[in-house]
Amino acid sequence: MEKELISIIVPVYNIREYLERCMESICRQTYNNLEILMVDDGSTDGTSELCDEIAGRDNRIRVFHKRNGGSSSARNLGIENAAGVYMGFVDSDDYIEPDMYTKLYEALKICKARMAQGSREEIDAAGNRLPDICIPPERTSFSSAHDFMEELLLHRGDCSFCTKLTERSLFENHRFPEGVLNEDFHVLVQMLPEISGIAMIPDRVYHVFYKKDSNTRKVSASEFSRVYGDNVDNAEMVAGIVQERYPDLADTAVRFGLYQRLDYLLHIPIAQMVSDHMQYIQIVRYLRQHRFEIRHSKNLTRRNKIYLMLFSFAPRQIRQLHAWKKGLKRDHNERK
Repeated sequence: MEKELISIIVPVYNIREYLERCMESICRQTYNNLEILMVDDGSTDGTSELCDEIAGRDNRIRVFHKRNGGSSSARNLGIENAAGVYMGFVDSDDYIEPDMYTKLYEALKICKARMAQGSREEIDAAGNRLPDICIPPERTSFSSAHDFMEELLLHRGDCSFCTKLTERSLFENHRFPEGVLNEDFHVLVQMLPEISGIAMIPDRVYHVFYKKDSNTRKVSASEFSRVYGDNVDNAEMVAGIVQERYPDLADTAVRFGLYQRLDYLLHIPIAQMVSDHMQYIQIVRYLRQHRFEIRHSKNLTRRNKIYLMLFSFAPRQIRQLHAWKKGLKRDHNERK
């Protein structure tokens, strides 16, 4: 029997330097029944022309050009035009192993699952391999939706759709939210209650490459990525899902929400900690309302608890102290 069609969606924006590597890794997949949808999100650096050139080399590639709207809007356009039974996503600065989709497809069939996940390798801008964020399983296995949700809430799971092969029908009622970050988590936690679980393989088949100018990883005292606020919004959303579908994970969801709020407060510029900044005010209010949970949580570290309690009493002063300590540490490292 002929294997089912897989659609691979590649959002593209001003990535000329890395696009050839990414597309070559997709085109040489051992799983041949593919369609590849390149969605050019309004590139201005010659990437648009390169997309058309690459498409001319392989008749499985289709290119869509659109006005700039962000990665989610590019992915959503790809979803709307995909014909495959299954869908994969690859970021255009990353690359994949030749057998990625063969292995994920086989795992789907073996586990009778609607979604499969591979493991990943993370590489910094200098080419150095970074420590694993998500520990690969020892062997191909099946994680129930309940257990996978728990791993996500404990910051041990992989929410990225780039490492996954997903049944297309799951996207009939879901799209990636536009104009926000951490969009994969947003969609995945809504999908989990609709599936029995996820097939997982140990192989590091996806390679994440962090460019120096990644917009979610800028480090500056004056900049505050919207990802921190989006993470708090996602924590609010997933708390409702857990309450309805996985009530035994309620304490874990509270820990997740507290951790995301702590991460927000540790990064917000002090100048933005003002009374008319509504999300900031709501976060501090939340901490004050959950002091009991902070003190008695089994999932928070002692350090997390101390910071959260202090932030609930004197957020600006603690943020100033934290910034001062970071400055001392940075100066020390620079003198070494």
